[in-house]
Amino acid sequence: MPPKIRELKAMLLKAGLRLLPTGKGSHCQYGHPSLIRPVTISGHDGDDAKRYQEQEVRQAIATVKKSRHEKH
Repeated sequence: MPPKIRELKAMLLKAGLRLLPTGKGSHCQYGHPSLIRPVTISGHDGDDAKRYQEQEVRQAIATVKKSRHEKH
């Protein structure tokens, strides 16, 4: 069963990404200084996440964790 959009958003926040100010609609962007471009999550909180959204979130979290280890 795929995770919900709200779960992906919670994972991003827990990993240290911040919600960026964006326009109207169901798209949210999360950023971090170690990412080249922000992660965009589309859909409403109760919607099932798409596989590509899960992969993008996991890659972003891995990049942030890797940058933390390189700094220490």
